[in-house]
Amino acid sequence: MSLASRDLSILGHRLLSSQQEQSHQDSAVTNKKDTMLSAFVAKRLVSGVCQALWRPAVAELVTTRGYKGEAPDDSRGDLIEIPLPPWTEKDGETMDIKRRRLLFQSRKRGMLENCILLSLFAKQYLNTMTEHQLRQYDRLINEPSNDWDIYYWATEAQPVPDVYTGEIMDLLKEFTKNKDQEQRLDAPNLEYLDKGSQPG
Repeated sequence: MSLASRDLSILGHRLLSSQQEQSHQDSAVTNKKDTMLSAFVAKRLVSGVCQALWRPAVAELVTTRGYKGEAPDDSRGDLIEIPLPPWTEKDGETMDIKRRRLLFQSRKRGMLENCILLSLFAKQYLNTMTEHQLRQYDRLINEPSNDWDIYYWATEAQPVPDVYTGEIMDLLKEFTKNKDQEQRLDAPNLEYLDKGSQPG
């Protein structure tokens, strides 16, 4: 083999090797791109499935909440009504026990406004109430299921239902007017109320 042929043969081998190497590199790049594309597609697919599964669960949470707000278009179709047991008068209670119970119930209300209003009212009047007045007061603060109703009646923002009208409601409405303009920023604690409301 002549020198020129040998050089050509070596050159041919190098060219072939270079082409094969380039082909391997191109194949590796293509494989890498395919792998990245597959990973991207898989990620999007999993993300989409998760979102599709999560969306009904979130929608279910939103549609079953108990209070939707006071928006004008609120149909309150998703409002959950929790039935409360009917109020019944407690039989066999001594007047002292009834006063103590009503004292506590005047202080521990569902809203701060009534905690302040009713506990101060109880501090001033509970110890002088007759048995009949205690029964009226018991019914007034324990039968309505919504504390706001009591507040609206006491402040005369809404009319009082006939069943709650009487001496105690009149007394509470008058007390609520606060004609002496005393500061009513907080409810007195139970110990103080208890001392202040004992007869004698």
